[in-house]
Amino acid sequence: MENTSTRALVVWGLLVVAANLRASLTGVGPLLDQVQADLGLAPAVAGLLNTLPLLAFVALSPVVPRLAARWGAERLLGGAVVVLALGIAVRWVPASVGLFGGTVLIGAGIAVGNVLLPALIKRDFPTKVGVLTSAYATVMGGVAAIASGVAVPISQVAPGGWRTALGGWVFFALVAVLLWIPRMRAPRREARAVRHRLPWGSGLAWAVTAFMGLQSLGFYVVVTWLPQVFQDNGVSPAAAGWLLFLFQVVAVGTSLTVPGALRWARDQRALAAACSAIMLVGYVGLFVAPGRALLWSVVLGLGGGACLVLALAFISLRAENAPGAGALSAMSQSIGYLPAAIGPVVFGLLHTVSDGWRVPIGLMVVTAAAQTVVALVAGHGTVRGTPEPAHVPTPAPGR
Repeated sequence: MENTSTRALVVWGLLVVAANLRASLTGVGPLLDQVQADLGLAPAVAGLLNTLPLLAFVALSPVVPRLAARWGAERLLGGAVVVLALGIAVRWVPASVGLFGGTVLIGAGIAVGNVLLPALIKRDFPTKVGVLTSAYATVMGGVAAIASGVAVPISQVAPGGWRTALGGWVFFALVAVLLWIPRMRAPRREARAVRHRLPWGSGLAWAVTAFMGLQSLGFYVVVTWLPQVFQDNGVSPAAAGWLLFLFQVVAVGTSLTVPGALRWARDQRALAAACSAIMLVGYVGLFVAPGRALLWSVVLGLGGGACLVLALAFISLRAENAPGAGALSAMSQSIGYLPAAIGPVVFGLLHTVSDGWRVPIGLMVVTAAAQTVVALVAGHGTVRGTPEPAHVPTPAPGR
């Protein structure tokens, strides 16, 4: 049994890892104009910088439980953070190949972290799922907000410009690597290396996946397009950037209130539906009165921060054990991030073909309404996983 100080170090390690899971993504958007001008990239090509990591989430998430059963969750997570740090460093290479190659590595590292953190919390802290999920989502969102806010100022004063603004986060990733090394050396907890099959046949698992996908779709559409929506309704570019920052800060603040609500609620159906309905109100407001930018930034932040924590908490709360949490995490984050990958593209395409924002915002009204309905299913019950023994390779003779 680990003592209190050891468990505290584990928590700190998890939080520092979580702090690295969004900053290298959210810092890209404010710098896209500089990147395009410097490298001569077409807008569609530059947009891949936001899409490639999400596609990596979709492709890699399903295989993470298998890799964790083979190598151990701690070792795999440590390796993922090393890959993340390498990807951030590669972005410093003065060529397009470095920028895009580094982005792929970053997406791969984050994909593993996304799946493993809920499973580790379920395994090591089963009675504190709500608190720790909220804590790591808050840290993740807070650092992401800072990254988007300081990206342009750093690029203007630091040698290397935008490359330093993006590549400088490697030092923070290295701190996470150093803090996690003791966990990589610790004895494996998965003594029997048991994993669960991904619960493709569970309706509840699909509801959790749909909730994850719909709230992710909303987040990535907002961070990609909300400033442009505001600018086209009379807000200056600088003010639009600060309104996006406000959205993220409010979301971080809201995420801190979720653990308290989880403690008194018998299940999460009402809470998840209410928070999704707040998102719905925000989109309806944008549709009806887009000029009230400050109000809708706050409303969307209020709903979005809580929905993110709930989507992550559902993975642990709906699973019956840690291997089940890993399987549900892999399923919900592979399929769930697919709408997030294509959503901003569809949103922009609808804006182009309709010559305005009403049609794409109308789409978000529909998705928020769907999320409110899905919440009533995803907020209750247990996904019964199907255990399967992991096939541990027999050592070759002479080894």
